[in-house]
Amino acid sequence: MGEVTGFMKYPRELPKRRPVELRVRDWREVYEPFPPENLQTQAARCMDCGIPFCHNGCPLGNLIPEWNDLVYRDDWHEASERLHATNNFPEFTGRLCPAPCEAACVLGINEDPVTIKQVEVSIVDRAWDEGWLTPQLPTVTTGRRVAVVGSGPAGLAAAQQLTRAGHEVVVFERADRIGGLLRYGIPEFKMEKRFLDRRLEQMRAEGTEFRVNADVGVDVPVDDLRRDFDAIVLAGGATQWRDLPIPGRELSGVHQAMEYLPWGNRVQQGDVPEAPISAAGKRVVIIGGGDTGADCLGTAIRQGAISVHQFEIMPRPPDQRAETTPWPTWPLMFRTSSAHEEGCERVFSVNTECFLGDGDGRVRALRAHEVEQVFTDGRMVFRKIEGSDFELPCELVLLAMGFVGPERGGLLDGLGVELDERGNVRRDDSWATSVEGVFVCGDMGRGQSLIVWAIAEGRSCASSVDAWLVGETALPAPLRAR
Repeated sequence: MGEVTGFMKYPRELPKRRPVELRVRDWREVYEPFPPENLQTQAARCMDCGIPFCHNGCPLGNLIPEWNDLVYRDDWHEASERLHATNNFPEFTGRLCPAPCEAACVLGINEDPVTIKQVEVSIVDRAWDEGWLTPQLPTVTTGRRVAVVGSGPAGLAAAQQLTRAGHEVVVFERADRIGGLLRYGIPEFKMEKRFLDRRLEQMRAEGTEFRVNADVGVDVPVDDLRRDFDAIVLAGGATQWRDLPIPGRELSGVHQAMEYLPWGNRVQQGDVPEAPISAAGKRVVIIGGGDTGADCLGTAIRQGAISVHQFEIMPRPPDQRAETTPWPTWPLMFRTSSAHEEGCERVFSVNTECFLGDGDGRVRALRAHEVEQVFTDGRMVFRKIEGSDFELPCELVLLAMGFVGPERGGLLDGLGVELDERGNVRRDDSWATSVEGVFVCGDMGRGQSLIVWAIAEGRSCASSVDAWLVGETALPAPLRAR
């Protein structure tokens, strides 16, 4: 490494977030610029650790010590080359990934880990600014056609890899714009859509074709894909949301997070002047304590919510890594996102019993109670704490409790692919489904997961598809399906 004792000399430093009172007035990303010299100092903290466990923490197998060292040595171009050797879209992961690589950093055993995620996004942003990221045109064409269904990170990664391998690739997206959850699930303040659009332009220049408003199995017959393409890659994600079937669920003002979040993005795209589902002037309750709930929170604050409560049925995590999640595993610990800084009361160990309506069928409050986590015969259950019942007034409730798998219907039924015991599309260790020539990657086969897993699976799936089509492949495969 460039500075062997750097981890002993320099503390961990991250970019500052813009003041809350300023950033809630707009939808731009929340972080201030980070000076390159500060970043080089952070890269110098990367240890000569012998066995870099960050490789194991990252599903993509990113060459983290290599590009940390290159940044420290001011060789940004080569750092970009090493970064893109394993990751198609580091500007996405550098903004949206929770960084399991940092959780596995050897320095993190007893100190603050290296700022891997910040180094990553700084490399790719500089590479774009310097004009280094040009289209990579295939050197040969195979004459084979591949349909990729779904344009989230898994589908985009598979499509780019297969296009660069010389295949004719068409991406089908049922929405009116490409990007999946990157487009309509991630708020602008977490990732401005100009970064997505810039990468899509590169893909178009490389030869990938995108078709929007194309819902395979509904608008586009499944038989057409089977007839017109040599292989099909399913990358439609786990979009079947988890519901909360309790009394009052039918009331107006109770919505799923993914019924709510896309409208915030559509306003920023200029499609509509204001969101038809808005938190403006309302008391908001978000049920679900994960990232989607935090996205709803930041959106509600910017829309002008009077107050926001975020409910989580699990107990509050400890401030430091829990003993049950030792290094180098992903740590269970209390985390505060930028959205939580902007105004929210987080309520843990609480369960919602019912929603209460007014005379016009609109939600006016919810009734809930506290719970305690107990284990019975090895199973975790939540027991009501007697006497803890309460009502909380609210005019908007957002359900952000995750997703239970891919949506059933025209696409999966039309193809006839088998599902596993969890309801995901079954696949073998080469990403192939039960139907010849049909492959699956990302959340549609894995279940709800992280963006970094989606990209890694898309890359690996592309390698298998390429080998199946032409008999061999030079595409990298960071993962085996499991």
